[in-house]
Amino acid sequence: MFTSVLMIEKAMTSADVEFVTTLHGEEPVSFHVLLQPRGEQADRLLRAIDDIALGELDEAVREGETPEGHEARSVGRQALDVSLQALRSAGSEAEGRLVEDHPLDALKALVAEVDADEVIVLTDPHYVEEFFHRDWASRARHKVGVPVLKLFSHSKA
Repeated sequence: MFTSVLMIEKAMTSADVEFVTTLHGEEPVSFHVLLQPRGEQADRLLRAIDDIALGELDEAVREGETPEGHEARSVGRQALDVSLQALRSAGSEAEGRLVEDHPLDALKALVAEVDADEVIVLTDPHYVEEFFHRDWASRARHKVGVPVLKLFSHSKA
């Protein structure tokens, strides 16, 4: 069985689930999912800049309305549960947890704990972070010791 650690930031869409569950053809995959609820206020500016870069001005204006920190926990838990159920319904083994602090440290620890074969980072585009190689995938490549695949979510959840 192939073991993937899947790092997400929101509930997976059906297209996302199909994409990640078919990456290895017929080989069975076990997913260990990490979801970090929205970050603190410092991330809000980067998200707004990304929204503007994508031409989504309405989204940039609404960044202040998005729950963050502790308020985002229940939303994050629900997104994680929906994603796990979708992965299981697609025939994969799946378990997961919320990450609140230091997501890359949690990622590194989980990769070692489950002896992962790969890491998949599934996110919306984050152009500012990606340009400066500060996105999760770029930073994870220097920490985890297994291949890191970066995929973009198919649509907004």
